[in-house]
Amino acid sequence: MIATAAKEIAAVREFNRRYTRVIGVLRGGLLDTEYSLTEARIIFELATSGSTEVVRLRRDLDLDPGYLSRILARFKSRGLIETSRSSTDGRRQEVRLTEHGRATFATLNERSSREIGELLAPHPPTDRAHLVEAMRTIQHILDHPTEPSAAPPVAIRAPRPGDYGWVIQRHAALYAAEYGWDTSYETLITRITADYLDKHDEQRERAWIAEHNGEPVGSIFCVAENDTTARLRLLLVEPTARGLGVGSALVEECLRFATEVGYREMVLWTNDVLTSARHIYQRAGFELVESKPHHSFGHDLIGQTWRRPLEPNP
Repeated sequence: MIATAAKEIAAVREFNRRYTRVIGVLRGGLLDTEYSLTEARIIFELATSGSTEVVRLRRDLDLDPGYLSRILARFKSRGLIETSRSSTDGRRQEVRLTEHGRATFATLNERSSREIGELLAPHPPTDRAHLVEAMRTIQHILDHPTEPSAAPPVAIRAPRPGDYGWVIQRHAALYAAEYGWDTSYETLITRITADYLDKHDEQRERAWIAEHNGEPVGSIFCVAENDTTARLRLLLVEPTARGLGVGSALVEECLRFATEVGYREMVLWTNDVLTSARHIYQRAGFELVESKPHHSFGHDLIGQTWRRPLEPNP
């Protein structure tokens, strides 16, 4: 446990060191201006909050009172801010940007947007989307330090209008980004989904969407292989939802339904490179019964067939 914590701490520190170099936080002036990171944070805060009490500014930015006082004094001498007594408490001081201060903020804001744009531009859209999602995940976890049991539950529900398109798009995008699979995989997923929509048996075939925080984060389909065997298809878990038990919950729902409607066995086909999915199948009681090399989706792969008997309901 101690070793794991030490590795986590080291990883966060390494990320911080690399990230501060990337965005230039350690340069003398932020965004090629004369302002330090702390000074820029104060200007940004005043621009977004308008007139605010100094005590609140200090609290919101977690700054030493003396340090903040010296910065505000420099800002005032440069004509960036103006101060007055609080209208609600004469003992407190309010601070706001002057016209010159707002112009300075506009310059900082424009340069910040331009630098981030230049930082993102060399990367493909899928990588940028992953980056933004990862940042949102970091922000959510650090801003909401709750116990795992207090995390919002994952809901398993029937697909709604638009969800089938989402299944196709997310499969294609994720497998291209994570495994480099070409558009022939998107063709396959589109065909599977279209076939399901065209002719699935409402009584013996079903699809589910996993939802977390109001957003779809996973999918799974149960279709008929024959009268006694069901086939599990299109299992997907979004990267942002991995570790929440989404995959296992979807597989369990699929197994429960297949058992209830009378199937005696469930079968699935996957590829050996999909290690996370294979672990989910193993935990759910599936056994590998066949492996066969093939060339698909632009790669040499090893396809695998997994089976699991279903116990009939008493």
